[in-house]
Amino acid sequence: MHSTARLSALFGRRRARAAAVSVGVLAAVCAATVPAGIASAQKAASGSVVAAVKGEFGTMLVAGSGQGAGTALYSITADYGSHIGCTTKIVKVVGSSMSCTGSLSASTTEWPAYLTTGKPVAGAGVSQKLLGTVNIPGLGTQVTYNGHPLYLFDEIAGIITGENWDEPTLPPWHGNWYLVNAKGAFLPRTALFGTVTIKGKSVLAAYMTAGGGYVLFPVYTYSGGSACQSICSDTWPPVISQGTAGITAGLSAGKFGTVARGDGTEQVTYGGKPLYFDSNEGLAIGASGVAATGSGNGAKAPTPYKGTFSLVKV
Repeated sequence: MHSTARLSALFGRRRARAAAVSVGVLAAVCAATVPAGIASAQKAASGSVVAAVKGEFGTMLVAGSGQGAGTALYSITADYGSHIGCTTKIVKVVGSSMSCTGSLSASTTEWPAYLTTGKPVAGAGVSQKLLGTVNIPGLGTQVTYNGHPLYLFDEIAGIITGENWDEPTLPPWHGNWYLVNAKGAFLPRTALFGTVTIKGKSVLAAYMTAGGGYVLFPVYTYSGGSACQSICSDTWPPVISQGTAGITAGLSAGKFGTVARGDGTEQVTYGGKPLYFDSNEGLAIGASGVAATGSGNGAKAPTPYKGTFSLVKV
């Protein structure tokens, strides 16, 4: 299975395996966890297979063939329409070289692209009509589902490690990662909210995965309400959830709600106002760990959208 360079010094995020573990043992573990239906499908198909299985967050897409068979497939909010935010460009981050995507075998790849050499094949529970491809220069043909390019991340089938990742600054992929459901929509976990203190004021924040654990990222309201779409929601991803949002002490459950978005997800609202993350959120690393800075407060929406984004005081 794939091994990727991580920012261990900052986030403890390296997936490199111990040198004493043999490739043969890892292959045996991975093979044992691949559902039988997927194992048979990968033998029969010429193109890469996309299957759907029940997971802890609901029915999700998984790789149905290849080296990563059985592991979850993810998408990032920075990919939309013809715009690809997760690229093969190599960047330097704290002395490490890495790219958002690339081949499964490259040590610099953070989120390996799910590639195919032929027409992708729909496995159990998947719609063939929603399957497609996009050509990645220098890499190959990547599988898409309902327009979302698909990526690998997990090491072992059945163990979900990439859900609700927020990567605004380190590394600079500027987007949120989610599982994908069989209808082709992002499949988030249930959102959990708390508060953080920014410039002496308590503001609303949501727990997202970042590195070795959770980080409270501040959320924002937009003066244009739920109108932030396409290029706007690339820069300002909506806060999405399945089910009623959870809260920590000091917050009022009655202020939280949801509004349906056109892509089939449910955006969380607070006091009736839809909430967003800042994909360029500033991060500070201090003695207490990683903390967001609320750097998006007062920022203007990208052209052609109008309006501003504001932190939510509580």
